[in-house]
Amino acid sequence: MNMPIRFLVALLLFISMAEYVLAAQENAPSSQVLEELIAMALADNPELKAAEARLHLYEHKIIPAGSLNDPSLSLSLSNYPVDTFAGNEYAMSGKVVKISQDLPFPGKLAARTEVAELQAKWYQALLAEQQLQLTRQVKEAYYSLVYAGRAVVITEKNMKLLDDFIRLTEANYEVGKGQQQDVLKAQVERAKLLDRLYSLRQQRVTSLAALNRLVNRPSATAVAEVSDPALAAIGTPLADLQKNSETLRPMYAAYRSLIDRYQAQHKLAQLDYKPDFKVGLAYVFREPNRADSGTDFAGIEVAVNLPIFRDKRSAGVAEAEEGGRMSLAQYDDFRNQVLFNIQDAYSQVQTSHDQASLYKNGIIPQAGQALESAINGYQVGKIPFLGLLDNLMTLYNFELQYEKAVSDGQRSLARLEAESGL
Repeated sequence: MNMPIRFLVALLLFISMAEYVLAAQENAPSSQVLEELIAMALADNPELKAAEARLHLYEHKIIPAGSLNDPSLSLSLSNYPVDTFAGNEYAMSGKVVKISQDLPFPGKLAARTEVAELQAKWYQALLAEQQLQLTRQVKEAYYSLVYAGRAVVITEKNMKLLDDFIRLTEANYEVGKGQQQDVLKAQVERAKLLDRLYSLRQQRVTSLAALNRLVNRPSATAVAEVSDPALAAIGTPLADLQKNSETLRPMYAAYRSLIDRYQAQHKLAQLDYKPDFKVGLAYVFREPNRADSGTDFAGIEVAVNLPIFRDKRSAGVAEAEEGGRMSLAQYDDFRNQVLFNIQDAYSQVQTSHDQASLYKNGIIPQAGQALESAINGYQVGKIPFLGLLDNLMTLYNFELQYEKAVSDGQRSLARLEAESGL
């Protein structure tokens, strides 16, 4: 079989392979690889573990916030003469043992507990939000890896065909049937493909390292890649996604707990105007002296603090009020941002799906037919070599754009799921 015939057969096989790859997507087996990666990330991601530890840290603050301060126990020598330090010379001398307890105004401990509980709820919701966003990041990194891998395969396949191009043009040029510009053009196109291949390989290495970082594995750990990812599709109307997000998205619960926390903090600041109490019991051990037989004494102490410095208490109330206004504004801003992000991601998923369908069902088959026609035309001398080369590169670019549309759709779907809280 001579060179031109082998070359044309290879091109026809290339077109058939392109059609096969697109058709195989419909029958591509579902893969558990992505689900396993997500499970690994949720179990081992260091940032998520740090968030879990932070939640436990604030949970451990709840009991201390609602607990009384430790009681005080003191021992003192009362009214001892400094010249002899004898306890039996005067009736007023004695050894005093005293125990006392601080008691906050009723309601303060409950308010402090509520503040601590709501603070822990904030971090609990943040943890759930981080889990949701980590799932999104794993999906995005995985589909970026899949795209880079698919693009590398397609580019390598086209480089092999271009090598046949170059051999064909060189052979024709040597026998006087081709032009030197054909040889040069084919070599330039191969160099451009090689440059793109270098970039795609580097992109694949980066995507693999990013994915392994999320699952806490060595950066070069191999990951099984689905050969033909399905087109992203949405089964829920946009209005329902936006409506249900306020219930499903953990950050909404986080901001609600923040609002409630500032309300509880305001209540506690108001209670700070009220005095706290202190109660105590004292027992005086006395020795027999010249005045009496040394009968022991007992005493009870009750004290209150005087909350007369009202400026600092007013500042505490104002702080809680401003915090409440801040958290309400943050809630509204977050809701507006989420509604926009959902609509934007929804639109991107639909656009990517439509683009991928167009490439798969229209543009790529038509480009393949155009290349096949160009092959036939070149065979009979009706199509110049550069026209044949242009048709081949056009089909290659359309294949890459198809893979990119599929990848963009899956990554936009991951973003949509995260934004809506699915």
